[in-house]
Amino acid sequence: MKRQYFPFLATFLLLFLGWGCGAYLHQPLQTRSARLGEETTITPLLRTLPAPREKVVAAVYRFRDQTGQYKPSELGANWSTAVTQGGANILIRAMEESGWFVPIERENVGDLLNERKIIRSSRAQYEQAEGEQPLLPPLLFAGVILEGGIVSYDANILTGGAGLRYFGAGGSSQYRQDRVTVYLRAISTSNGKVLKTVYTSKTILSQAVDVGVFRFVRFKRLLEAETGFTFNEPSEMAVTEAIEMAVYSLVIEGVIDGLWKVKGGEEEKAIRLVRAYSRERDQLQQTDIFGRENMEYQPVASFEVNALGMLYNGDFPDARPEPGLDMGASLFLSPRYALGINYGMSRLSTERYEEKASYAGLSLLVRLLPQDRFSPFLYGGGGMLFDQAHGFQGGGNAYWKAHAGLGLEYRFNPSLGAALSVGQDFVFSDEVDDLKHGKYDDMFWRARLGLRVYLND
Repeated sequence: MKRQYFPFLATFLLLFLGWGCGAYLHQPLQTRSARLGEETTITPLLRTLPAPREKVVAAVYRFRDQTGQYKPSELGANWSTAVTQGGANILIRAMEESGWFVPIERENVGDLLNERKIIRSSRAQYEQAEGEQPLLPPLLFAGVILEGGIVSYDANILTGGAGLRYFGAGGSSQYRQDRVTVYLRAISTSNGKVLKTVYTSKTILSQAVDVGVFRFVRFKRLLEAETGFTFNEPSEMAVTEAIEMAVYSLVIEGVIDGLWKVKGGEEEKAIRLVRAYSRERDQLQQTDIFGRENMEYQPVASFEVNALGMLYNGDFPDARPEPGLDMGASLFLSPRYALGINYGMSRLSTERYEEKASYAGLSLLVRLLPQDRFSPFLYGGGGMLFDQAHGFQGGGNAYWKAHAGLGLEYRFNPSLGAALSVGQDFVFSDEVDDLKHGKYDDMFWRARLGLRVYLND
């Protein structure tokens, strides 16, 4: 196969194997019939609620869009609203799915009252001809009114993308994340007291991927091709999911506060759901609006043991990676910055050269996301390299060196974590391998994978 086709084929391979290929392979090439409305991920959760001792008769007068937000547009003014104006319809359906409420009509109560007037007028006419007619039963009255609305729609809270192009062939991707927030409260009709208020939020994701090639494959033969797709999460589904989660939260928190009771025999199921809800609520206190878990770490010191891999980079060719052992300790100046010392043992090895080596170094470590469970970090510093031809007991030379690198760290809990790092050590000498050649000093690569134990304040 000719080399000029490799970028073209590689680009399309990334498209099919990368994220989003499911959307690409399910393109709507023909019309589709009407179908039942899709369920959200919260709808089955609503159905898992335990049965109530007695259903709550609840009225919904309105559940409006209070954001005043229009759809964002890059082409000028757009007078379409960003979120649905039918929030009350979604809320009533969520109440029905939960099995805890008896919704009664209040949003268009004027239409209901007019229809009842027509019924009474018709029955009055029948009474003249056929005698007395049965009375129209009274309307149900609500014990609770559910109020609230869609209070915010934040566009472009997170945007980004990536792309690559090589000799006219390449691709790119972009994403955008919006956020919708819903508040819901229950009000007692007997005294007007606000019994409980909950709020939920849901992100809305938009993605775009495009791939193309534009290059001459031979003289006067131009190859041009492009493809791609765009995915926009429906805002109506996001609003539905947020409202359903609000109804679920209202029921659970009402059970916790004793506002309403579960049916006999359902207590054990209710306890399980309350515990799961409480765990999620406690976890949210450590999570920011982007879903990142913040652990509020306050480390004082740490100790680490790492599996080490060293790769010689000097005057001899054909370097071979060698295993080793690395140990270290760090003193934290703050959750972000730490001073550390490390000692490691391995070999510098090629097909023509091999020598045992060890090193000791002092480093400044910078954690980029100090309160996250998962964080990248950078480190840099200096130290000494010991080449030991007669083993690790001594008898070799010592050389000054500088080092720098980067890595990833994951904390299982505040006291234990794992880290992977890769870096390069620059030795201030060209005689480590006993061969002085060229204008560059000797170097070596260093990769570490191990466990860290933290002492916290």
